[in-house]
Amino acid sequence: MIYFLLFIEFFKIGLFAIGGGLATLPFLQELIEKYHWFSSYDLINMIAISESTPGPIGINTATFVGYKTAGIIGSIIATLGIVTPSIIIIILIAHYYMKFSEHPVVRASLNGIRPVVIGLIAAAGFEVAKIALLSITQFAATGSLLKLFNFKAILLFAILLYFIIKYKKHPILYIIGAGILGIFIKF
Repeated sequence: MIYFLLFIEFFKIGLFAIGGGLATLPFLQELIEKYHWFSSYDLINMIAISESTPGPIGINTATFVGYKTAGIIGSIIATLGIVTPSIIIIILIAHYYMKFSEHPVVRASLNGIRPVVIGLIAAAGFEVAKIALLSITQFAATGSLLKLFNFKAILLFAILLYFIIKYKKHPILYIIGAGILGIFIKF
C-alpha cells in the first residue's frame, strides 16, 4: 500500500508541478501535512542538498522521501512516480507541438501558465524563507520578538544576496561558500 501511495502522490506532483523543481515545493509541503513522511525541517535540508547536488530538486526529494518512507524500493517507486508524467507529456508534446505551436489557444494557454508557475515558485520561496530565517517555535515558546528571527541566517542571506547581485558568479560557488560558513558558524 505504501508503494502505491508513494507512486500516486509523486505522480501527481510530477504531473502538476509545472516550472521545475521549486514548483514542487508546495506539493511537498502538502505531503508533510497529509502523510507526515517527513518534516518541514527535512524539506529545508532536502532543498539544500538538492541545490548542491546534481539532479533536479523534485527527483532528489522524491528519492529521499521514498527512501525515508519505504527504503530503496520506496525511493525507486517515488522517483518513477515523479518522472513518469514528464515522460508521457514530453512524448505527447514532441509529437504535436510543431503542428500546433502557433495556434492561438496553445499560445494563450502557455501565456496563462507562466504567472501560475511564478506564483508557485514565490509561494515555495516564502515557505523556505519562513523556515530558514525565522524561529517560529522559539518565538511561540518564549513570546520574545527577538527569538522570532534567526539573525545569523538573515545576515548570511543578506550578504549572499548582495554578492549574487553584484558579482553574478556561478551559483555553485555561493552554495559551497554558504555550506562552509554553515559548518563554521553552526546555524
